[in-house]
Amino acid sequence: MEEKIEYTAPEEAFKELFVDLQISKVLSDDKQISDAIPLSKPSEILNRYRAQKEDGDFDIKAFFKENFEVTEAPTTGFEVDTDRSIEEHIKALWPYLQREADQLIEGSSLIPLQYPYIVPGGRFNEIYYWDSFFTMLGLKIHGEVDAIENMIKNFAWMINHIGFIPNGNRTYFLGRSQPPYFSLMVCLLANTKGDSILSDYLNELELEYGFWMNAAAESESHLISYKGVSLNRYYDRNEGPRPEMYATDVEDYEKFGKPDNYYKHLRAACESGWDFSCRWFKDPMDLGSINTLNILPVDLNCLLLYLERTIARAYDYRDEKQKSEIWYNRASKREEAIQNLFWNPEQNYFNDINFVDEKHTGVRSLAGLFPLYFRCATKKQAKACAKVIEEYFLKDGGLVSTPLDTGQQWDAPNGWAPLQYISVIGLRNYGFDDLANEIINRWIASNRAIYKNTGKMLEKYNVVDVDQLSGGGEYLVQDGFGWTNGVYLVFKRLQKELIGM
Repeated sequence: MEEKIEYTAPEEAFKELFVDLQISKVLSDDKQISDAIPLSKPSEILNRYRAQKEDGDFDIKAFFKENFEVTEAPTTGFEVDTDRSIEEHIKALWPYLQREADQLIEGSSLIPLQYPYIVPGGRFNEIYYWDSFFTMLGLKIHGEVDAIENMIKNFAWMINHIGFIPNGNRTYFLGRSQPPYFSLMVCLLANTKGDSILSDYLNELELEYGFWMNAAAESESHLISYKGVSLNRYYDRNEGPRPEMYATDVEDYEKFGKPDNYYKHLRAACESGWDFSCRWFKDPMDLGSINTLNILPVDLNCLLLYLERTIARAYDYRDEKQKSEIWYNRASKREEAIQNLFWNPEQNYFNDINFVDEKHTGVRSLAGLFPLYFRCATKKQAKACAKVIEEYFLKDGGLVSTPLDTGQQWDAPNGWAPLQYISVIGLRNYGFDDLANEIINRWIASNRAIYKNTGKMLEKYNVVDVDQLSGGGEYLVQDGFGWTNGVYLVFKRLQKELIGM
């Protein structure tokens, strides 16, 4: 690994000013405060604040406007035209979602990247780790292979210079990653440019694996030994309220009675990408009961299984058979654990595990289809999963993430593009084509209905009442939207293949 780069986060550079800006809610969205660009050196701004704040007529909102610039939404300036097809809309939108190589701005939370990249849209003006794989699916269909490769180069650069791929290229994400899709990205590019790509990125693949398998003190690690098997959980090494949701976190912490490890559980759930869902709660209806650090997620362990297999493939390409055998053996042990430990025979479905209580969480979620996507379920298990999907998850507009309506955005009634994709491909892997095709048709219809009414592709959809916008979560529905665009293009191509177009 190359020499690590140290960054000064805005919360460190601006000290009490950062906290005061957040608590005073100078903007309605905490994240916009954290992402604001300072108009002069942080030390000068902080000194001005300290000199002025005791004045009787001091206005912190006016001070913020004088000293910071709020970044515009990625789609600012994009003209909606619903006479265009969705495919044409997406193609026209890519340039608005692309960011060129960044320049370092002192005091900004943005970590500058070396190559152009695609941001999701809405309030998200930076690259996001797991979003990017699903965005790449759409870029591939539109022939934007250079864009895919540039994003992979950025992720490889972060692995080498930061030690892992953060949640996004912001300093406030430096305590956590996101679901490890880097190996899927590399394989996507290899499918276009050949297996030499696997060898080209082998070093970064192994470094990513090392980040997730770092055997630090188990209480401070992603790695957990459970029933004699090394498995993984989500974990954020940083403490305290999230800088991008600072005021919200502080308010909720007080409201919920200051639960033990609340911020750590919250941050770990953010690393999962499912922020938030009853998957992580002791009480499905209570965010205050969040319990993420005690949970071994089935999807995370499937993703790491694929990473192990990919590293083995890379050594196969190099004709280093002894090393590839080591990695295939690791993958085989994890596959066996997924089939046996994560399978809940009472539900006939894959579940997350609460390793402290030594039992399944009992929450049905679309994470239970990841073993099908990565082909590590038995045929019998896959058949049982398909029945559960039809009974609990399939709605008019696609699949809900969990069947429970909790008010959290990763639960019912919401459906999310990446989980539709994983579910559809997983079901197709085991021959459940009719169910997969029904999901495709319903999801496309849902996307089209909202596009017709709004001219937008959204971050998430209400799949229970397709005429209503989705809700829940910590912010308003976002438009753009990278992963929705990518999955729509894939589903549209699969749909055309089905009807012989």
